[in-house]
Amino acid sequence: MPSRQDVIAAMTASGPFELAHDHSAGYPARVYRNAPASMRELLLATRAHGDKPFLIYEDRSLTYAEHFGRVAALAAYLKGLGVAKGDRVAIGMRNYPEWSLAFWACQAIGAIAVALNAWWTTAELAYALEDAEPKAVVVDRERLDRMRPLIGGFDPAAVIVARRGEHGLGGVDLEAVAGEAAEDLPEAEVGPEDLATILYTSGTTGFPKGAMATHRNHVTNTMNSLLSGAAARVAAGAPEPGPDTPQPGVLQTFPFFHIGGLTGLYVSAVAGSKMALMYKWAPAEAVKIVETHRLSGVSGVPIVVRQFLEAAAASGADVSSIAGVTSGGAPVPPDLIRRIESQFAAKAAPGNGYGLTETTSAVIVNGGADYFAQPDSVGRPAPTAEICVVDDEGRPVPDGQVGEIWVRGPNVIPGYWKKPEATEAAFGGGWFRTGDLGYVDAQGLYYVVDRKKDVIIRGGENVYCAEVEAAILEQPGVLDAAVVGLPHPDYGEEVAAVIQVAPQDLSGPIADQVRAALAERLAKFKIPTAIRLTADPLPRTATGKVLKRELKEVFA
Repeated sequence: MPSRQDVIAAMTASGPFELAHDHSAGYPARVYRNAPASMRELLLATRAHGDKPFLIYEDRSLTYAEHFGRVAALAAYLKGLGVAKGDRVAIGMRNYPEWSLAFWACQAIGAIAVALNAWWTTAELAYALEDAEPKAVVVDRERLDRMRPLIGGFDPAAVIVARRGEHGLGGVDLEAVAGEAAEDLPEAEVGPEDLATILYTSGTTGFPKGAMATHRNHVTNTMNSLLSGAAARVAAGAPEPGPDTPQPGVLQTFPFFHIGGLTGLYVSAVAGSKMALMYKWAPAEAVKIVETHRLSGVSGVPIVVRQFLEAAAASGADVSSIAGVTSGGAPVPPDLIRRIESQFAAKAAPGNGYGLTETTSAVIVNGGADYFAQPDSVGRPAPTAEICVVDDEGRPVPDGQVGEIWVRGPNVIPGYWKKPEATEAAFGGGWFRTGDLGYVDAQGLYYVVDRKKDVIIRGGENVYCAEVEAAILEQPGVLDAAVVGLPHPDYGEEVAAVIQVAPQDLSGPIADQVRAALAERLAKFKIPTAIRLTADPLPRTATGKVLKRELKEVFA
C-alpha cells in the first residue's frame, strides 16, 4: 500500500492536481496548474450537484439547485443596488443557510464578503463597519437589533435581513429579494488576485485586524482540501466514489465567520456534501443530528469534539456513519486522538489542520493512520505551502530545535485591510510570521508547541502551555484545562492551571492527583504550582480559543 506522501507526489505530477511554479510573488511559489480562476467558477460548478441536499437546518433542507438559484437572485439584487467588484458587503448572523447565500452572492459578482463575528457587541460591530465601510449588510434579526444605532447612514434597501419574521422595523426582508430562484448569475469578471473576503482576527488583545484574502487564496485552500481527501482515499485502498455511493455529510460546528467554518462551507459545496447546521452548540443535539442524517464527518475545536464523543458514548446513539473526525482551531491534545481511535475502533479517521486566518486555513495537515501513529504532530505541509522554522533573527534552525513557524505560498493572504504597518510587520520579506513556536523532526513531521506570546519563562526555562495542558487533559476527572503564567518574585513567572471538573469533584483530590501524575512525565519546573478547580466552562472566544487574560483574574 503506497504511503500518503507517495500518493500526493503522484497526484501532483499530472492531472487535475498538477503543480506548477508561479513567480509573480517574487519567488517560485507552487500553484495548481488547473485550478479554477475564482470562487465564482467554483459556485458555477456546484450546479452539477442538482437536487442533492446541501444545507440542512432544523427540519428543512436546501438543495444545491435551490441554493444556486437563490444565490443568483441575491447577487442580482446586490448588483442592482450598485454593489460592484471590490465593494464590501458585511455578513452578520448565526450559521443559518442565509449566511451561505450572502457569501456566495458576493463571490458571484466580485464583491468582498466581510464576515462579522456573531458574538460582537454593538461597539465591536461599530468598529468593523467603520473599518470595512460596506456598501450593504446582510444580517439576522439579532444582529439587526445590535446594529440599529449604526445603520442610519445606509440606504434601507441595502440592509438585508434574514429570518426577520415580525420582529422590529428596518431593512429589507431577504426572502423578498432572494426567495425565488434566478436562472443564472449576473455578468461579472472575477480573477485570482481580486479580494474575496475580509475576516477579522479574533482580537483577544486590542482591536481585531481585517485579514484580506483573495480568490486565489480560497481556491488554493479548496484544492488542497480536495487533494488531501482524495489522497487519503487512495492510500487507504478505498474505492473511487460512484453514482451509488452515499452522499457524504458533515456537521458544521465552526462559525462561518471563522476560517475553519468558511472552509467547511465552500469545500463541502464543491465536493457535493450535505452540511447540517446548528443554532448553537449542544452536544446531545449534535449526536441526534448525526444519527438522523447519517452524517459521515464531524469537525470542531478540541473541546467541541471531546464533548461530542462524550455525548455519543453516553447516549448510545448509532453514529456508525462517522468516517472522519477533524479537530483544529486550537492545539489538539494527543489523548483526544487516542479516544477517537478507541471509541470508533479505528474506523473513523482523525484529522488535524494547522493554519491561521492569514494562511487561509490549513497549511500543515495530519490524518488517518499517520495521525494515529503520531498524535502529537500536526503533520506535513500541504503541497503548495512552504514552511520554515526560524530563530529570533529569522535564521532557519536545525531539525528538532524549537523556533517560530514562518509560511509562504498561495495560501498566504496579501495583508491586513487598511493596516500597512501591521501588514509589513507580519508579512514583510515574503514570509508570514505566524507567532507560533514549533519544530520539524528528521522525518519531516511538524510539531506546534505553543504561541510565542504564551510561553512561560520560569527561572530561565521555557514552559510551553500546550504541552502541560495536554498532559493535564489525560488525567481522570478533568473535563477541560488551560495553563497561564503568573508573576513570581523569584522565578519571574510561575505555572498556573485552571481545571474544569464535575461539581461533585470540586472538593476532591484531583489537584493533588494531577500534580502527582505530571511529576512522572514532566520536568519539575513545568508542573503547575497554582491550580484552581472550577465547575464552570472555561471562557472562550466564539472560535474556541481560551481567553487566558480572564483566567489570570482567577488568581488575582
